[in-house]
Amino acid sequence: MNPDVAFLSEVAREAGEILLKHWGRLESVEKKGARDLVTVADRESEAHIVARIRDRFPGDAILAEEGHSEQRATSRLWIVDPLDGTTNFVHRIPHVGVSIAWCAGGEVTVACVHNPLLDECYTATRGEGAMLNGRAIEASGTSELSEALLATGFHYQREFQPDSNLQHFVDFGVKVRGLRRLGAASCDLCYVADGRFDGFWELWLAPWDVAAGGLIAWEAGCVVTDFDGGDGWLFGRRIVAANATLGPKIREVLAAAESARLPGPHWDGDSAR
Repeated sequence: MNPDVAFLSEVAREAGEILLKHWGRLESVEKKGARDLVTVADRESEAHIVARIRDRFPGDAILAEEGHSEQRATSRLWIVDPLDGTTNFVHRIPHVGVSIAWCAGGEVTVACVHNPLLDECYTATRGEGAMLNGRAIEASGTSELSEALLATGFHYQREFQPDSNLQHFVDFGVKVRGLRRLGAASCDLCYVADGRFDGFWELWLAPWDVAAGGLIAWEAGCVVTDFDGGDGWLFGRRIVAANATLGPKIREVLAAAESARLPGPHWDGDSAR
């Protein structure tokens, strides 16, 4: 038996209720790094999602952000972010999502991203289109960078990354209508799927950041690739999502950046300079 969007939506909405219970009521916030936060809301949401998956699909493997991950010899994999946009959640900014994706044979097949604060539930099944609260959605048809509203984000440890994305942000800033950095990649990808954003790019993302949103964008008519135009976006840590005309233009700007002027450490052999 394979999962369907009804099951993913049900679990995501249940996890969303857990997040709502903690919204504006967090008593403490922990740090996983200098900027990377985790809360009781993240952990309770993940525990619930994992328990529901294990109860219904006990033979499937799970890859989840907050530690409920396991390696199994199976082609069936769940990829879960129990609270994408934790920093937004802590600061009471309602751009957050519960992201759940199911993969079969290495391909994302069913996906859901639910924002409980806005009651927006995006879903997709491969080959069947994308939905927002049961209504079909489609990506923007914008074809020119000068008319595009793009979204992106920045890694928590950006000062230690060889490409921090800051120069790309500057490069696009003089070419596009506008740029947004909202802080939850799964939701950003859904906004591209829904035509709110015309495109999205980002580096150093984990699979749980992009798995569900990537399929939703694809099923809404986007082309979802890595920076080279290939299909390595899920585990390759670089993603571009836009329609078939705009996507190559985004990748062209990214490719034109000179590595020597990208902020962050530059590697010479085994050492940074």
